[in-house]
Amino acid sequence: MLKILSFPGLGIGNFEVNSVAFSIFGVSIAWYALIITCGLVLAIIYTMFRAKQIGINYEEIIDFAIFVVPFGIIGARLYYVLCELDRFKSFWDVIDIRSGGLAIYGGIIAGAITVYVVCKVKKISFPAFGDCIVPGLILAQAIGRWGNFMNVEAFGGVTDVAWRMCSPSIAQYLSVTQGIDQATYNAILDGTLGVHPAFFYESFWNIIGFIAINFYYKHRKYDGQIILLVFGWYGLGRLWIEGLRTDSLYIPGTPIRVSQLLAGLIFIACLALLIYFKIKPPKGEFYFMQPKVAEGAEEGAAASVTENASENENESVNTAPVSDTEESSADNADEEDPKEE
Repeated sequence: MLKILSFPGLGIGNFEVNSVAFSIFGVSIAWYALIITCGLVLAIIYTMFRAKQIGINYEEIIDFAIFVVPFGIIGARLYYVLCELDRFKSFWDVIDIRSGGLAIYGGIIAGAITVYVVCKVKKISFPAFGDCIVPGLILAQAIGRWGNFMNVEAFGGVTDVAWRMCSPSIAQYLSVTQGIDQATYNAILDGTLGVHPAFFYESFWNIIGFIAINFYYKHRKYDGQIILLVFGWYGLGRLWIEGLRTDSLYIPGTPIRVSQLLAGLIFIACLALLIYFKIKPPKGEFYFMQPKVAEGAEEGAAASVTENASENENESVNTAPVSDTEESSADNADEEDPKEE
């Protein structure tokens, strides 16, 4: 679907954006899906890089991805559906993610639960592995927000800032959902007014967080600290950015924005834990996954150790020192029996 966009305050006039990248056998492939996929792939590659530093190989990461990606998508969709129940009339409407409707918090919650379960099964430290994952997560979110740009969505309220974003589709959307007056409608059309590009604010915020956390990474004090820092940073940013948006999900029957509430709670919780662990640091060393040894190799190693021990024992017997008494007896025997000479 083609839409017209402009950033008149930046000297960027009208240009077209198409939410559809291409079609295969009549099935439209959206830019949103491609950009989200790109973000996920980069997040997985980043996790492989960090996980290798604590002894976790890429095969383990692929095992995690097989479970985390689908469950994360299901969680993101379920979260969105629960907040917009009135919009869905059938089961097909619920599972039709091609029509849009994924919420990052649902994906994070479902993904975190999945990672925790798989860590338990594989006997991997959840805090240590989480430190490897979360920087890639905000990188993926930063990239994914540009999918919102291609759909011309996730924008804020009316403003006259220099970087305001303008579009006839935005004016139409605000007229229907926000009830803007005709003067404001016309001002958006002619570029005098526009809206906050909230998608860009979040993308930029996450990129800053990603860069900063990677500079700090080697200075982390305990497993799990990176999780707290990343989610604290994301929560703080989402707290104010969500307040600008005009398409927020609300708790049904209330004026409370779900994502803004969660962002505030996450920020407070992470900040409190960071302060607590600053005062009372966790005990123990950093986790490092020991390489797995096959059962046959273990048995062979045990047999080798036993064999070496036996050889050492025999060598000890053969090379035992001769006592002075034994040497004296041998000398006397030689003197008493000269015939043998």
